[in-house]
Amino acid sequence: MAQRSFLCFMLSVACFGLAAAQGKVSVEDLKLRAEAGDKGATRQLADLYYLGREGVERNFSEAARWYEKLARQGDARAQTSLGLMYARGYGVKKNPETARRWWSFAAAQNDPGAQYNLGVIYSQGEGVPLDYAQAAQWLTRAAQRGHVQAQHNLGMLYFDGKGVERDPVRAYFWVKVAALQGDALSESALKLVGERMSEEQVRQANAQADEWMKQNKKLAK
Repeated sequence: MAQRSFLCFMLSVACFGLAAAQGKVSVEDLKLRAEAGDKGATRQLADLYYLGREGVERNFSEAARWYEKLARQGDARAQTSLGLMYARGYGVKKNPETARRWWSFAAAQNDPGAQYNLGVIYSQGEGVPLDYAQAAQWLTRAAQRGHVQAQHNLGMLYFDGKGVERDPVRAYFWVKVAALQGDALSESALKLVGERMSEEQVRQANAQADEWMKQNKKLAK
């Protein structure tokens, strides 16, 4: 069963509901507020340009410009989003090393999306040397913070014994945690992972997953 290889884009969408309630968004007003240092306006402006919402034409270059303004102020979500744009070449020249650098800043602030993205690139060798041990470290941090895709990928590393010692119980546990949150890929992977386990091991992993869900209700989706 393959791991996910797509990267995570952190986007705040609450602003769109607020904007809809207040009427049509004024881009010029947002720009004035953003230039004055209003972080909420800066984020909303970047998101609008990235998605092309509320009558605003999609413009990745403008989105990157406003995300970078926030990122340079230490905003972890903006750093994660800007890293994705450099990873994909959206509005900026594609630069995996710059993407990794921004994700590293966000990951240091415990942003699970950035931690997951670092896990992906190290497990795939995308712009960095292939390093399953590094991948496992970052995926573990993201998984513990409730990132479902990280939980799935971490489980598969334990299943394959890549970067960590092979552990079918730990593999099943993380995949089951993701499955309990409605992840279809994890649900289909459970049978494969369980084939290498005894009934007692499956029971043990299921109990651990149920306990994790109880203790992490705020993180679980």
